[in-house]
Amino acid sequence: MKEWNAPAEELLVHTSGSTGIPKPMWVSKKRMEASARITCGFLGLKPGDSALLCLPLDYIAGKMMVVRSIVGGLNLVDVTPDGHPMRRFLEKLRQESETVARGADSDCTITLAAMVPMQVYNSLQVPEEREALCRIRHLIIGGGAIDRQLADRLEDFPHAVWSTYGMTETLSHIALRRMNGETADEWYTPFDSVKVSLSGEGCLVIRAPQVCPETLVTNDMAEMAPDNRRFRIIGRKDNVVCSGGVKIQMEQVEELLRPHLSFPYIVTKRPDRKFGEVVVLLAAVTSGGMADAKTICQAVLPSYWQPRVYLPVSHVPFTETGKPNRAEALRLAAQDVK
Repeated sequence: MKEWNAPAEELLVHTSGSTGIPKPMWVSKKRMEASARITCGFLGLKPGDSALLCLPLDYIAGKMMVVRSIVGGLNLVDVTPDGHPMRRFLEKLRQESETVARGADSDCTITLAAMVPMQVYNSLQVPEEREALCRIRHLIIGGGAIDRQLADRLEDFPHAVWSTYGMTETLSHIALRRMNGETADEWYTPFDSVKVSLSGEGCLVIRAPQVCPETLVTNDMAEMAPDNRRFRIIGRKDNVVCSGGVKIQMEQVEELLRPHLSFPYIVTKRPDRKFGEVVVLLAAVTSGGMADAKTICQAVLPSYWQPRVYLPVSHVPFTETGKPNRAEALRLAAQDVK
């Protein structure tokens, strides 16, 4: 709040660092306000509604929850960011029962909450936390891919669940995809003020003048819907493995494996004399478990997608915002080369 109310017209934010070191970026407060108004208008939020802040304030997602509360007149409920936000929220309710957690409705309902997939997944594992999660009227999920199993568990939620698309440069999301209910969709719908298209390489191009002064050519490989407005993301351009002349998208390999591997893993690559590059599977599993993983990969993946290197690690690298740390995964895969 001190930063927001200071005379400076810009705020310092940092990118998430999923493909490298987080980068500092100065962003306009007026554009942050515009982004907040767009989201509040789209979701029909009104003054007095409540918003849950359970994300770090170091990054744009957390900062924008505060700005939405300022612009929309929302009651902001803040909890310490961790993997179990609903547990933190329920603890706060118990501690501040007289004031109902400084703004939550009397039935303990939050109007708007933004979480990363890991927080949603963890909340679903504990009945009390799942019940509280179900009461959120608009749950927006961003910061990483939502796997099929998690999406399936959200389909029967009584209130709106949204997957978001955006980045630091667009001051949080510029498109939403409804994940449940009669209007559920597999395509992201941009806000009315946003136009998207594809570059010659098939990457998403974003024109969002209210929140970003420049046209953004992203590194996200995308596909446009027949209406040429909605889109879906295939994967990152820099997450392509060029192996023996075949281009393999890391995210697509991970998605195919998700229903079959129960331990943490990440797909990456390493240079290879014969093939140019090869697929590498990093997994937090024992050597015996890795043998099982190899059997599964051979059974469910096309032959040219199968990892040629299976590398057990003590932990799978993730960024502070819960995204796969692709840069660290590349380093680990290259480090193991004899």
